[in-house]
Amino acid sequence: QVQLIESGGGLVQAGGSLRLSCAASERTFINYAMGWFRQAPGKEREFVAAISWSGGITYYAGSVKGRLTISRDNAKNTVYLQMNNLKPEDTAVYYCAVRGSPDVSRWSDEYDYWGQGTQVTVSS
Repeated sequence: QVQLIESGGGLVQAGGSLRLSCAASERTFINYAMGWFRQAPGKEREFVAAISWSGGITYYAGSVKGRLTISRDNAKNTVYLQMNNLKPEDTAVYYCAVRGSPDVSRWSDEYDYWGQGTQVTVSS
C-alpha cells in the first residue's frame, strides 16, 4: 500500500508563498498521476491540481490557475505544489493523492491513496 506524507504547510500572510511536498513510499509512484486537493472548514473537498505520470500534462482548478504550480520529481518519489500570491480563501487542509492511472483527473473518487493532509492558513 502506498503511503503519502505531505509537508510544507503553515501560516503565511496574503500575497506570500509556500511550497508543499508529498513524498510517496513506493517506487511505483512514478507510473501514476498525482493530484492535490483541499478542504476548508465547513466545505467539501475540492480539486486543486493534477499531474500526469511523466509530468508532461498538468491540470488546474480555475481558482488557482496562474498562482499554483504542480510538479514532480520521480527520482525522489515526490510531488510538489508551489503556491504563490496566496489569498485568505486558499486557507484549507491540503491533501495529495495517487491515482491508479498515468492520466490526470479532477475527480477525487478516481484517486486510490491519500495523504494525511497539511494545514495552510493565509491571513489577511
